[in-house]
Amino acid sequence: MNSTNESTNSGPVSGLLAWAEVQEHYDRVRESHLRELFADDPARVERMTLDVVGIHADLSKHRIDEASLSSLIELAEQRDLRTRIDEMFTGVHINTTENRAVLHTALRLPRGESLIVDGVDVAAQVHAVLDQMGSFADRVRSGEWTGSTGKPIRAVVNIGIGGSDLGPVMAYRALRHVSKRDVQFRFVSNIDGTDIVESTHDLDAAETLFIVSSKTFTTQETITNAESARSWLLAQLGSDADVAKHFVAVSTNADAVQSFGIDTKNMFGFWDWVGGRYSMDSAIGLSLMLAVGPDAFEDMLAGFHAMDEHFRYADFDGNLPVLMGLLGVWYRDFFNYQTQVVLPYEQYLDRFPAYLQQLTMESNGKSVTHDGTPVGVDTSAIWWGEPGTNGQHSFYQLLHQGTSISPADFIMFVQPVNDIGDHHDKLIANVLAQANVMAFGRNDDELRAAGTAEDLVEHKVMPGDRPSTTLMLDRLTPYALGTLISLYEHVVFTQGVIWGVDSFDQWGVELGKAMAGQLLPALSADDVPDLSGFDSSTAHLAMRYRQLRGR
Repeated sequence: MNSTNESTNSGPVSGLLAWAEVQEHYDRVRESHLRELFADDPARVERMTLDVVGIHADLSKHRIDEASLSSLIELAEQRDLRTRIDEMFTGVHINTTENRAVLHTALRLPRGESLIVDGVDVAAQVHAVLDQMGSFADRVRSGEWTGSTGKPIRAVVNIGIGGSDLGPVMAYRALRHVSKRDVQFRFVSNIDGTDIVESTHDLDAAETLFIVSSKTFTTQETITNAESARSWLLAQLGSDADVAKHFVAVSTNADAVQSFGIDTKNMFGFWDWVGGRYSMDSAIGLSLMLAVGPDAFEDMLAGFHAMDEHFRYADFDGNLPVLMGLLGVWYRDFFNYQTQVVLPYEQYLDRFPAYLQQLTMESNGKSVTHDGTPVGVDTSAIWWGEPGTNGQHSFYQLLHQGTSISPADFIMFVQPVNDIGDHHDKLIANVLAQANVMAFGRNDDELRAAGTAEDLVEHKVMPGDRPSTTLMLDRLTPYALGTLISLYEHVVFTQGVIWGVDSFDQWGVELGKAMAGQLLPALSADDVPDLSGFDSSTAHLAMRYRQLRGR
């Protein structure tokens, strides 16, 4: 299928009429405090809350009114967001720099649906791999699959990096409460040898299964760790033939997989239309399926698909990913807020902010549009965060009284996974209170009325007027996790369309990797290397390193 028509989404967005209109609305509302916006609009909460596939979203605590939000929606219309959504879902090659379709949404199409892209039914391919994964997961979980000595698997170690690590480890930690508890699950990504050593030091090789996740089976970090894992295994078990019972691969390079010693029958494939950071619901999620089982994995896919359908078909004024994406543009480009904080009040989501860092910043951390012209406006915010209530004793001081304002996403669940005493009520009291204080604060008159000593009044003033979204879900289930991940995927897509960038390439990752490959021989060579091709600082540090390593 041909590439998308770039004329609908290329060039600086600031040249659109709607951009100037949004600017006018910003100039009008920027001095209005959230207290005023609530006071002037008694129906504000009712109009600015949505219920979408199990998520109750409160957008009322944003520094925006109905007219300015309408101007943002008009901006999305002028940027032809609806067409771009349709193009993504139908397989148009919207990843223009790599001439690829972008079809992570096809990974969660229900069984029996068909999607023909470039003459191939990709939905059928997806379900063939899911069936292969499910069969393998059932064998491992039941004990039918054993290691080379006949022992069942009691530890699974996923070896990957980037999208082959952050997604699986985040989802596993989120769903540990439904995982197979008599099996340990560990995740290795860092090329620092400490990662693989600490992940294997207390394991029994006879009961350990490694999943090596690398599309090309050449990723430096992943293959280095895989080779070390192989050496560790053989040191305990002794025979090359044992590798095939303790290693499987998520890859498309059958020759390299076979050369490593893995039976290609235990190689799980995926496609170039799935970017790494969008791949955790593909075969990259094999470790998760081993942990939670095929049925729970399918429930998660159903949550993804439900949000996909909402994003694809809902009108923009009631479309949660679109509205959240537009609010992100509003703050990044008009208020000049540089960061976005994600605050899940659920300990199982402790890696969710890190996952969103990659999803958002690798996708939209771009400075040129599809046609290579300067984007002309600020793009991706810096995303960060920590679970509540831990963050309250770490960085909330800055959120409430600092000179930098960071819009916040609060994520909360009505039903606790672990219902112990009054823990959950206290947790929810905290999330509601923090969102309240961010929005409304406390002024000097209120402090004086409360009896605050005059010399402390200015120190205790909370300015408020700091925007946030609150997402309330019933319980953290596989389905709920799927809806949340899909929600943020489409927030990122919406913003990428507005800015006119290719959200699905990542050329900024490549140069550093290539240069590391050039430096490696110089660091490890026996002879004094020629470093004349490098700057003086890099050459100095490399020689200093060699000296201290005794080379």
